[in-house]
Amino acid sequence: MKIVEYKTNELKPYENNSRTHDETQIEQIVNSITEFGFTNPILIDENKNIIAGHGRLMAAKFMDMEKVPTIELKGLTENQKKAYIIADNKLALNAGWNYDLLKSEIMAIADDMDLGVLGFDEQELANIIDGLENIEPELEDQSYQSVFNILVNCEDEQHQERVYNELIEKGYKCQVQSL
Repeated sequence: MKIVEYKTNELKPYENNSRTHDETQIEQIVNSITEFGFTNPILIDENKNIIAGHGRLMAAKFMDMEKVPTIELKGLTENQKKAYIIADNKLALNAGWNYDLLKSEIMAIADDMDLGVLGFDEQELANIIDGLENIEPELEDQSYQSVFNILVNCEDEQHQERVYNELIEKGYKCQVQSL
């Protein structure tokens, strides 16, 4: 694979991309590119159609970058491209966190870095550092004879995923429902 730079206006976003990027997330990508550089090339097909990296292109345009690094994925069928566009976004969401290690790593860099470049909002960072630890003993002390449902209003999909994964790791049986 070869990294080739193309002008941002030469790349064509996939018009049916089902993944959304709000202003907050684009700002997070901008912060990441500013701090670490453009470390993750945009994946394109032979016709400069974007397969993965729509958010990175939006951030690059916001930053008035003239060119961005790309990698061309050759030989994919149209259906393979469509599938990869979805899989690239979904597979990352399926990962979980080891919150003890995450907290340790965040604390190790907290004095030297702006934690905003990590992509967590202030509430998420607070929950990682100390918020959820205060809740856990209360949950562990109670034993239930019946099934009870708890409705948790999450801020976004990432928050929902984090809460879900933490509860699953603790052995709770969970279901995700959108209302």
